[in-house]
Amino acid sequence: MARRSPHPDEPLLSRLDLNLLVSLDALLTERNVTRAAERLYMSQPSLSAALARLRSHFDDQLLARRGNTYELTPLAARLAEHTTIALNAARRVFESQARWDPKESARHFTIHGSDYALTTIGARASRLVSQEAPNVQLRLVPTTSPGLSDVLQRLASVDGIVLPHGVVSGRPHADLYRDDWVLVAAKDNPRTAEGITLELLAASPWVYTYQTRSAFTAVGLQLQQLGLQPRVETVVESFLLLPLFVAHTERLAIVQRMLVPLVTQMAEVAVHELPFTPTPLISALWWHPIHDHDPEHAWLREVFQRAGRELEAEAATQHHEAPES
Repeated sequence: MARRSPHPDEPLLSRLDLNLLVSLDALLTERNVTRAAERLYMSQPSLSAALARLRSHFDDQLLARRGNTYELTPLAARLAEHTTIALNAARRVFESQARWDPKESARHFTIHGSDYALTTIGARASRLVSQEAPNVQLRLVPTTSPGLSDVLQRLASVDGIVLPHGVVSGRPHADLYRDDWVLVAAKDNPRTAEGITLELLAASPWVYTYQTRSAFTAVGLQLQQLGLQPRVETVVESFLLLPLFVAHTERLAIVQRMLVPLVTQMAEVAVHELPFTPTPLISALWWHPIHDHDPEHAWLREVFQRAGRELEAEAATQHHEAPES
């Protein structure tokens, strides 16, 4: 019998240790041998040896020392997204099953989002997951401003990210739920005694959550469009921590209505309606197209959509409990 001619890719793949892909992904993500080794539970000498093999293969330093830190070389920067996608694709290959049943699955899903998103939709989705797929692990990771700046790249390395419309575009998504905004002020703030006006908003100091070009809130932009330039005294990248920085001060802050029960328990703050109609907040689950036809991922998306519908229904029944005015 004639021997089959090797596929053009086979000589290269047969010479490679695909475990190097895991090491490469950690090194490019952490940009530090020590941190990458800790992430992989490897010894530093072992990972250093892997880095040496990778440098030999690519004929490139990959990590270049700059003072006390390391930077990605141009080649490494190009490899970063490809490596993450390849690693996730390999994981999906070996996690795939001919017949997938949530009750029998032990898959791990990673979802990123703000503390607001994780507290609301994340908490409810996790309960649904535990009821339907007790061996599935849902890892919920808070998002920071740096994370939002490279959100499209991060989508290739996680199962999804919960963000409002306006931050991400050009990626598949499923709308989850709507919310709106309210004003938070200290109960002992003397400025609010005569009512909430645009003049009060303009004259008061503020606590903001996000204030960068890639990380912002729609209502924050709306204040500027109304001609207001809020005097921001403090920036704290957490919606849940806002009331702690408002209590017993003259500061103001804006939070999502669904967080009202929590923020009013955390500190001595009062909730007021805004003196304008705020832009509605539509939160969505965004994912990379590589997940489009993954049945496990499709199930997860459906779980988050059901959780969103439950949130909206619960919010509707509580709507009569209006904030203090």
